[in-house]
Amino acid sequence: MAQIIDGKALAQKMQKKLAEKVARLKAEKGIVPGLVVILVGENPASQVYVRNKEHSALAAGFKSQVVRLPESTSQEELLDVIAIYNADTSFHGILVQLPLPDHINEEAVLLAIDPNKDVDGFHPMNMGRLWSGHPVMVPCTPAGIMEMFKDYHIDLEGKHAVVIGRSNIVGKPMAQLLLNKNATVTLTHSRTHHLAEVAKKADILVVAIGRGHFVTKNFVKEGAVVIDVGMNRDENGKLIGDVKYDEVAELASYITPVPGGVGPMTITMLMEQTYESALRSVNR
Repeated sequence: MAQIIDGKALAQKMQKKLAEKVARLKAEKGIVPGLVVILVGENPASQVYVRNKEHSALAAGFKSQVVRLPESTSQEELLDVIAIYNADTSFHGILVQLPLPDHINEEAVLLAIDPNKDVDGFHPMNMGRLWSGHPVMVPCTPAGIMEMFKDYHIDLEGKHAVVIGRSNIVGKPMAQLLLNKNATVTLTHSRTHHLAEVAKKADILVVAIGRGHFVTKNFVKEGAVVIDVGMNRDENGKLIGDVKYDEVAELASYITPVPGGVGPMTITMLMEQTYESALRSVNR
């Protein structure tokens, strides 16, 4: 039976340490990390995420602000708000909560954020830094997964890692972070032929395909480490992952649960990157 990778416990441990680092930075340099989250519209899931981010930022001792804009906000108006926070030196992290309303071009918005304040790690400049092997700001979910590997002493060097899902938010940056740690990486997706056979060769399997219980025991080699990034609702409204947990846990050596696995680490890494950005601002 697999050992559970407890993302919630790790997140709490890291956030406690972060609060201590923030207090030290304030005492020694007079700097308080500042995070602004910009939310456009009334998406219920986004409202929950933003509340959680605000709670974590305040708990860490950050200067925290949430800008809530109506659904009708134009792209120009949103870009004007971003420009204000780009120029405000008391904020070290700017996050625009996705998804945005259909009339706003997501790419234009992400491009508008100062790459030095892009704590989500989605700006093309930060993506380029990651792909060239010199990461600064990294998408928070893959960054959180790397912390889990570190905390549980899971050796990646020379291992065959299979990533299912090729999004810019998880799949692609995850593949690059694994490569940076000398894993041999196969990046797959919903159109990969014989996907289960490919996945079954993995020592490390990261699943971010966005389909509830998609990965069954037929995808998993005995002893594999299985990381489930999925957040789906079943027909009863229960939160489930992309991995069929009960049957895969019988085979895996390590596994992340849903909830309580990858999710809490995503917000933790957002806070860590805001702190790191504040630290870098001392030398800018």
